[in-house]
Amino acid sequence: MSENTTEVLAGTAVLAVALGFLVYAAQGTGLTARASGYDLRASFQSAEGISVGTDVRLAGVKVGTVSQLDLNPQTFYADATLTLRDSIALPDDSAALVSSEGLLGGNYIEIRPGGSPENLPAGAEIEDTQGSVSLIGLLMKFVGKSAEDALNQ
Repeated sequence: MSENTTEVLAGTAVLAVALGFLVYAAQGTGLTARASGYDLRASFQSAEGISVGTDVRLAGVKVGTVSQLDLNPQTFYADATLTLRDSIALPDDSAALVSSEGLLGGNYIEIRPGGSPENLPAGAEIEDTQGSVSLIGLLMKFVGKSAEDALNQ
């Protein structure tokens, strides 16, 4: 009888861990119920490293997520829909930037609030945006400049 009890407990533990992984995966892919908030739009020249579910941060604190990301066929920019908490009211001259957590970290959308007394209404577009910066592109410019300087000496 003790073998049967041990098998039942081990099976229950395996099912609990599997259920935990399923919940974690559902949250990461955005399959869970949508949190309350309001949407803002932003267009980025490059949204490299950004996907649905990416954090939107203000002063380093998560205040929302990217809920939709599409390519605009007219402008060839990445149009993002940002869902922010209802308690966050952004001035209408705020900026949205694609930022990196470091060399090996992921990207996120950083919001830099402006100083306007007027706030962005739900569904408005953040006009001031900056896309992601390619680290490889920066390194290639540095290496190219160093090689050019060496040839000129």
